[in-house]
Amino acid sequence: MDLENTKAQMRKGILEYCILSVLSKNSCYASDIIRELKEAKLIVVEGTLYPLLTRQKNSGLLSYRWEESQQGPPRKYYELTDDGKNYLAELDKSWDELVESVDLIRTKS
Repeated sequence: MDLENTKAQMRKGILEYCILSVLSKNSCYASDIIRELKEAKLIVVEGTLYPLLTRQKNSGLLSYRWEESQQGPPRKYYELTDDGKNYLAELDKSWDELVESVDLIRTKS
């Protein structure tokens, strides 16, 4: 079994949740999201992020606005919609339940 593949699949499975969590703090430009995910050691490239952002936007979880930039073209800033905030709250509950379940399995002797 390929350990690196399994680890990548685990990260991929929680990536959408992590994106919503990042955006719950404030609206962000895509490179800000990538930076924060990389700081958390969830390595992400733009080619992975943009399709996820588009899917979340099309699902009504995110909206965006354009802001002028002093360093080039306007930037697209993403933010959670009310539906996105509600969806994230449900994911938070599910995450807590999942962590508790995994901890029970891991610590059971």
